[in-house]
Amino acid sequence: MKSALSLKYALVHEWLTPEATGGSELVVQEILKHIDADLYALIDFESTNPESYLFNRPIGTTFLQHFPKARSGVQKYLPLLPLAIEQLDLRDYDVILSSAHAVAKGVLTSPQQLHICYCHTPMRYAWDLTFDYLDSSRLGRGLPGILTRYLLHQLRQWDVLSANRVDYFIANSQHTARRIWRCYRRQAEVIYPPVNVERFSFQPQKEDFYLTVSRLVSYKQVSLIVRSFNQLGRPLVVIGTGPELDEMRQLAKPNVKVLGSQPDDVVEQYMAQAKAFVYAACEDFGMALVEAQACGTPAIAYGAGGALETVLDIREHPTQGTGLFFPAQTEAALIEAVKTFEASQGLFNPEIARVRASQFAPQTFQKRYLAFLESCYQEFQSSSAIRP
Repeated sequence: MKSALSLKYALVHEWLTPEATGGSELVVQEILKHIDADLYALIDFESTNPESYLFNRPIGTTFLQHFPKARSGVQKYLPLLPLAIEQLDLRDYDVILSSAHAVAKGVLTSPQQLHICYCHTPMRYAWDLTFDYLDSSRLGRGLPGILTRYLLHQLRQWDVLSANRVDYFIANSQHTARRIWRCYRRQAEVIYPPVNVERFSFQPQKEDFYLTVSRLVSYKQVSLIVRSFNQLGRPLVVIGTGPELDEMRQLAKPNVKVLGSQPDDVVEQYMAQAKAFVYAACEDFGMALVEAQACGTPAIAYGAGGALETVLDIREHPTQGTGLFFPAQTEAALIEAVKTFEASQGLFNPEIARVRASQFAPQTFQKRYLAFLESCYQEFQSSSAIRP
């Protein structure tokens, strides 16, 4: 029986743009380091970007590539995304690998093709964030609101249907695996995404400020962090950009510095020097929390989602703690957590945090991902031999 690595691969991701630099893109980059795959996406503006590792790489795209303002956010064409992804012709491949947080898993395949999906999250705006999306958008009210609700209803139906096109799911955390089961009733293997911990310098001596690094969108709850530190009067640095940037700058009191987007080296410097990293979102994994620990920086995080799998609360793990959790996304809970952190700051060992972060290094991802791929292929081949 052939090895899985001798086959012909296609890797499908949602969109590739210079602005898309999150954890899902890092997973794509890591997969391509170890698997010779042809790359496909709804849109691609990275193969023409001289600063991208994808520069001059052939990438298959859909009709959305030529739509107006697609580069600034193809999500504006949300009703067309399922149709577009189904237009990718992947008949020539043995194995389809998808990296999905929206529609990539919905590509059409044949019974002879193996499809493995690394799911970063079931489509957020169709499931968990439906009501946030409706409340924050003018399309959520009046007659447009009815049409939007119908669209999201249709999108959820397609999302469940397209999950049946996947042979094996991988989830980026136990939290995401539970959401995959909730939405699709499918089991998922948990393989944590690769975090380049070596990129971050370890620094045991800290300065007197707190830090958060995040996209400035509503579900990240950065406004909660700013309001809390307005009350505390403690120094806080906010790095990141997004639709809430102006709002954050207006909200911030003098003790809070909102720096907007910053180069990687600046982010790394602040991450290494911060007294603690503050995180208030419920994330599927939360790569920034691991990056902070790689610097030896403890985390103060909302105790939900992927944070529960990457941070160890000092109150439950006195010798191995790398941060502490607050129980609710409220100012009172976060303020209390900061005060608790300051009272127990001497208990944190930066070396322990670095060791904890190293468990999510790219080498671990590579080993587990390739082993799971091989296992799936051998099982798929065996079951194919006995299927009618």
